[in-house]
Amino acid sequence: MGDVEKYCPEALWRLAQPLLPGHPKRHQGGGRRRIDDRVALAAILFVLDTGCAWNELPESFPISSASTHRRFSEWVEQGVMAALHQATLDVLGAAGHIDWSRASVDALHVRAVKGGT
Repeated sequence: MGDVEKYCPEALWRLAQPLLPGHPKRHQGGGRRRIDDRVALAAILFVLDTGCAWNELPESFPISSASTHRRFSEWVEQGVMAALHQATLDVLGAAGHIDWSRASVDALHVRAVKGGT
């Protein structure tokens, strides 16, 4: 499992698995078998961690770059990635592994109401 285990260790997988949506049903004889969610998550996390382009995903991941990007897009749209981020922060915060003195808030995305303070 190599890179998959490295980028999606068991503890992270146990946290992520309940957040993932169900799979669409396959019709008999229709299409390829769906790539395992853990493989897809590991590949997504590799791209996010390294900053490489989707099409530069190493062959050591048993998933295509197109499938990886498609799964990422689906999960962002469905709120999975935001939920996983929040769940990860919750676990790390509860364990005292977040140094909030080093945190910063970026309000660039907050809409300023005209005439507001």
